[in-house]
Amino acid sequence: MTAMARRHATIMAGIPARNMALYHRLRFVVGDPAALIELDDDHGRTATLILRDIEMERARRQARADRVACPAEYTPATGLSGDRETATAQAAAEFLRRHGVTRVTADRSLPLIFSHLLAAAGIDVACDLELGVTGRRAKDSEEIEHLREAQRVTEQAVELACGLIARATADRQGRLVHDGQPLTSERVRQAIDVFLLERGYLNATSIVAGGPQGADCHDVGSGPLATGAPVIVDIFPQNRQTLYFGDCTRTVVHGAISDELNRMRDAVAAAKAAGIAALRAGVTGQEVHEATTAEITRHGYSLGLPTDAAPDTYCAMVHGTGHGVGLEVHEPPLLDRGGPVLVRGDAVTVEPGLYCRAIGGLRLEDLVVVTDDGCLNLNQLPEELAWR
Repeated sequence: MTAMARRHATIMAGIPARNMALYHRLRFVVGDPAALIELDDDHGRTATLILRDIEMERARRQARADRVACPAEYTPATGLSGDRETATAQAAAEFLRRHGVTRVTADRSLPLIFSHLLAAAGIDVACDLELGVTGRRAKDSEEIEHLREAQRVTEQAVELACGLIARATADRQGRLVHDGQPLTSERVRQAIDVFLLERGYLNATSIVAGGPQGADCHDVGSGPLATGAPVIVDIFPQNRQTLYFGDCTRTVVHGAISDELNRMRDAVAAAKAAGIAALRAGVTGQEVHEATTAEITRHGYSLGLPTDAAPDTYCAMVHGTGHGVGLEVHEPPLLDRGGPVLVRGDAVTVEPGLYCRAIGGLRLEDLVVVTDDGCLNLNQLPEELAWR
């Protein structure tokens, strides 16, 4: 076989435990640097995984690669660095050099040290913006089951948090009390964290934003919660074993629910339903977003962030309709202006919301999987504001 027959190659590199594009390709978790090089030849494509020697046997059993090697097998004439990442990049460059490769295609996450050492070895690097992205969008049946399980536990955590708020008591100042102590955003988050930790999930800072704090859609919330005020509960944990995320938002109100909050809820629920109804393979993320926002404006609300001169009563949807979910809580595609054509297996959130500085925020979020003729909704929680 000539070197010319093996010139076309791709490379993905990094730490699979943190680089989700590389992990998705390998389906193998390791906390040390690794490089996956795929070469085309007359017999097809061969994938070689280069990683630390003590991980080789485990990689041979678990990783989706045709061959597993360690950096020492591809030591350049100048020797290998004592730094693991540098040594892995050196070995990747030497591997490509020995196979006569002078140009390699990389994904967008390739670490700069790999690009630098490949260039030093006389190998040009071209970036394929879709490599490691497109393949992750179309979730297979195993991934959908991982998402379904993550969303099931996420919904349980949302139900726990909303129930805790709804069943609290209110003191004379209208502040919520639970077990004799003020019920704060921090206490609710702590309950969420413990619940998820016990079930094998890592959890970033959940959003528990009450009253005017919820007017900022990404304010995580702090301090005492109050009766009659909307509380956004947005939870997005990661399963420690499968690494897949869940993502769900509901809004809860303790006590009496005002007419305006009911109107906001009706608009957001209608927008979510319209977005879900618009989903199917072949439509664009922008089209889904337009279906969602059409319901928001039909109900008399605005779109976009308030201007400095806007009154506190200005109430609008200020963000896109949703985003992809998988091995990261935010990944392609976007359901927003400029959103791409959707493919079967895209897992996306549909999460319209309304935000008003005088009242707070109200958001409802489901996680769905796009199909040829619609979508599979992984959520079962109700959309009402009362959770008693």
